[in-house]
Amino acid sequence: MKKFILLFIAVVTLAFTAEAQGISENAIGIRFGDNDGIGAEVNYQRELSENNRLEFGLGWRSDNKVDAIKFTGLYQWVFNLDGNFNWYVGAGGGLANISFDNDFPGNPDGETFFFLAGDIGVEYDFDMPLLISLDFRPELGFGDYSDDIDFDIAIALRYQF
Repeated sequence: MKKFILLFIAVVTLAFTAEAQGISENAIGIRFGDNDGIGAEVNYQRELSENNRLEFGLGWRSDNKVDAIKFTGLYQWVFNLDGNFNWYVGAGGGLANISFDNDFPGNPDGETFFFLAGDIGVEYDFDMPLLISLDFRPELGFGDYSDDIDFDIAIALRYQF
């Protein structure tokens, strides 16, 4: 626990002493989410202006009972907290397909559905081309399988170029 507290203090101190930077023109990486959001996602961000960007994600999940794929697109507004530390908020949506091994007659084996999504998070832009972020993405699904709100919390690591 002491190591965690010392690491947290070091990261916060670095965040408050770093020089301000804009968002990167391009960033690509992996977003590690929970199963409500399908799971891991290959993620790409594209700068539109000094504090606006698009984010696209292709997520997948595959195990012995469920196969799913999801495409997400978000528009984000990015605000500087201090130095290399930013927070962002966004909105968008996407399309998903899920199929599962269902042994019960009368139940569907899967479906394709669309969803609306919001996004709020924080990110730290290291002095090297690495961006780390933590975000919360509520998603409202429109389909038989996903007809409610799911909450996706994830951490992402991206290479900036």
